[in-house]
Amino acid sequence: MTTAKEIDMIEAPPILTIKASMRRPTEQQIASFQDVSTGFVVDALHGGGALSRNIAPVGFGRDLDCVAAGPALTADCGAADVLAAFAALKYIRPGDIVVSAFAAHTGCAAGGDGLVGMMRNCGAAGFVTDGPMRDYTGIVKVGLPVWCAGITPASPHMSGPGTVGMPVQIGGQEVETGDMIVADRDGVVVVPFERLDDVIASLEKVRAAEHAQDERVAAGMRVPDWVGDLLESDRVRITD
Repeated sequence: MTTAKEIDMIEAPPILTIKASMRRPTEQQIASFQDVSTGFVVDALHGGGALSRNIAPVGFGRDLDCVAAGPALTADCGAADVLAAFAALKYIRPGDIVVSAFAAHTGCAAGGDGLVGMMRNCGAAGFVTDGPMRDYTGIVKVGLPVWCAGITPASPHMSGPGTVGMPVQIGGQEVETGDMIVADRDGVVVVPFERLDDVIASLEKVRAAEHAQDERVAAGMRVPDWVGDLLESDRVRITD
């Protein structure tokens, strides 16, 4: 049986854990993902990398043009808490996209215009969370691109525990600090740090293929040749 004295001796867990060394892509790698659509990046990842469609841009089609690409700086807040997201402010480098895991909790906000305003002041390029946000009008005024799971006026807690710079689970993907985040009106895609150069190389092929198809469609293409060939092959059966 644990005595009161022994309980007093048990060390309380930290309310924040910060990764001491945080990897980061090169400036050349970061530049390679600028002005690239999320669809192209998913194709270069062979269909992978996209976060859940529940994580959508704030102001879609209305007030805020949500486009950003930059290295992830992760914050694992947990449900209904934002302490780690605020702690991450200290570690933002210009161009970072803060990725805040909220355990997909939708009962209160994962941030508001004050938090994203400070992120912008620190040089962040965007904010991604799997929770909702509050202060829509203020967020639009701040102008920092934000992707989230909706809007709510409900306030979160700020007590921890949480982590900064450690791997997080968000939107069906694992994101680590230093992974590249590419986000636009279609959604958010994560490119693992270890695959950056391979994806950059594949993007050139994806761009070329998409450009060629766009030209064929503009010229009046109705049915792609490969579809016609398939329909005439023995792999298709025509039946009454």
